[in-house]
Order: sequence, then structure tokens, then C-alpha cells
Amino acid sequence: MSRILALDTSSDACSVALLTDNSVDERFSQVPREHTKRLLPMVDEILADHQLTLSQIDAIAFGRGPGSFTGLRICLGVVQGLAFGADLPVIPVSTLQAMAVGAQLQHGFSTQDRILVALDARMNEVYWCEYEVLPMNETAQLKPITDEFVMAPEAVAENISALPAGAKRHAIGPGWHYPELAEIETASQDLEACPHAADIVRLAQPLLAAGEVVSALDAQPVYLRDTVAWKKRQRFRQS
Repeated sequence: MSRILALDTSSDACSVALLTDNSVDERFSQVPREHTKRLLPMVDEILADHQLTLSQIDAIAFGRGPGSFTGLRICLGVVQGLAFGADLPVIPVSTLQAMAVGAQLQHGFSTQDRILVALDARMNEVYWCEYEVLPMNETAQLKPITDEFVMAPEAVAENISALPAGAKRHAIGPGWHYPELAEIETASQDLEACPHAADIVRLAQPLLAAGEVVSALDAQPVYLRDTVAWKKRQRFRQS
């Protein structure tokens, strides 16, 4: 059975999780602006508690974004350092999908329901993606039905898909604090949700089994806003 270490600092929270023998253990703390102080000690703590070293781990997963620019860089730097030192593959995992999985495991939404995850991207924008709930088995089964986007809150309603008959939409994440999202009808809201390394490591397990890993050198964060800025620069140059 694979052993996977997962790290996330894409939000104000800092979390580390370890998957061993289909069991997930997590260390989680809300520590704004203290990620650099807390992340490595949390890694040391969880490995020591399980009497493991990095050399006994099969891969390292991380929340690749979207999320806090600074937080993503901190996490990536630590992950690359650990993976280089122990010669381990890296598994990038979407923070939005991890939040959707966490919400589904916590609330147990019905099949065909939609989970719309929204993170505050600042500058009056949100990072968001919508997922469809599939039939359950041992873990939450979700299918993304949109790409991951960054856009103004008022534009989100224009880009979501129609609900199937009888299905409900659930709002997950602090991005929902924008009043412009209020026009989207939801059956439930959880604005306190944030990415957890425990959900990242659950998503990483099938990715590792499928060989969907990268080297430490090739691991990169996903900002989304970089792509938008590049497209704007291209339009400006063409004009």
C-alpha cells in the first residue's frame, strides 16, 4: 500500500496529511502569515508520530492552487526541497477539487447535485469551479463540469451550467461572501470551508496509482490569474 505525504498552504490554513494503509492522518492549523514557521515542523511531527522517514514515503502531494500566491510558493518550495532530497515523485492536486471532495465527504450531497467552489482571489475576483456528484463508493466521487476560472463574481452566474431535474447546487468556500453571487440559487452554503491536506492526499492516491506524477523540478503552482494577465497583454500588443 502506498504512503503519500500531502502539504497545503494555499489559504490562511496550513495542513499536512499522511496516507498509510488506506488511513489518513492530518495536522491542520489556521495560522495566517505563519506558514513558513509551521509547515516543516508539522511534516516532522506527522512522520515522527508514524515512525516514518521521508525515504519510506512513495510520493509527495501538494495543493497546486488556485489560491494565495505567497502560500502556493511557500508550499511548492518546501515540496520541491523534500522531494529532491528524498528522490520522490510529486503529485499536484487542485485545491478547488480538494475542497469539493471535503464538502462531499462531510455533507453527503445527492448524486447529480452540483458543488460550486469559490475562493476569494482578491481584486474583486473569485477562483471557482463546479463539480457534479457521482455515485458514491469508498471516497467522494466528483466530476468537474467547468474549467477552473478566475473572474468577477457577477460573471460566475453566466458561466455555470443548468441543473439536472431534481438536482441542487451547493456553495462551498469563502469566495461566496461577494453579494454578486447571491443571484445564484443554492440549497446550502459553507463559507468557512478551505483546502485540507487530508482531501488532497485522498485525491493523490488514484493519481499515483495511474502514474500521474511529475518530478520535483516540473512541479508548478496554478495561479489562473497569470493566464488571464498574459491574454490581456497579448490583446494589448495586437491592438
